[in-house]
Amino acid sequence: LVTNEHVVRNTEDPYVWFTEIGWREASVVGRDVYSDLAVIEVTNRPDEAGGLSLVDQPHAVGTPVAAVGNPFNLTSSFTTGVISGRNRTIDLPQSEFSIADGVQTDAALNPGNSGGPLVTLDGGVEGVVNSGGGDNVGFAISAAMVDNVVPELIADGEYEHSYMGVGLRDVTPRIIEANELDITWGVYIAEVRPDSPSDGVLRGGSSRERVRGVDIPVDGDVIVGLDDWTIPNRERLSAFLALETEPGDTIDVEVVRDGARQTVELTLGSRPNPRPLS
Repeated sequence: LVTNEHVVRNTEDPYVWFTEIGWREASVVGRDVYSDLAVIEVTNRPDEAGGLSLVDQPHAVGTPVAAVGNPFNLTSSFTTGVISGRNRTIDLPQSEFSIADGVQTDAALNPGNSGGPLVTLDGGVEGVVNSGGGDNVGFAISAAMVDNVVPELIADGEYEHSYMGVGLRDVTPRIIEANELDITWGVYIAEVRPDSPSDGVLRGGSSRERVRGVDIPVDGDVIVGLDDWTIPNRERLSAFLALETEPGDTIDVEVVRDGARQTVELTLGSRPNPRPLS
């Protein structure tokens, strides 16, 4: 069974409830804080307990979906809505990282929905519900992300995420003005972490300039492409790293540096181990 990591964070031996059957013992076989996914194995799983399949391709914004879960301990609750957005980044509490390629929905999500499926009306799993961000705004971890992470959790108990070691900002009018950019989109490198994969390869902002009351980093690279992907914003960059790469891969990074485009090679590392979360 696939659920959220935060649902089973404080246990190794959860119990699973099967409707009209009862409780079964289970164990956590793999967990990943950075994708908020975990896999649990049920002891003596009932024969009649079937599974759902991930969708082969993501559905468009506006597609009807339903969330199944136990909000406020109301078991087997079913709420409906539509896919409101795609390629969202889902914030991770107490972390500098986020989950890429998230699915946004307006289906009602409340505490207790976490870890349940977000399904299309023909039963395909569009994602694993992660959180409700507010009224009519909720998020699920995409089927593509689940498909990447879960097999490794089953095989190895953990998952390694690609890591560049940079602090990023979307290009904004203030960044354009401060850096005298000729482009109007891309991802600005505000910081390169020391001893990271990008150290000595990419360039972060070296100073700051005040633009309309705000301090803006200057002299950093602007990422506009990764391999054959155009990178207009951080969401696109995060999705590329999450879905198309693994640690150890060498990628082509197209940047705007000192007003000119150039391409550099970058070998990706692994994200550092997450600090303990409570």
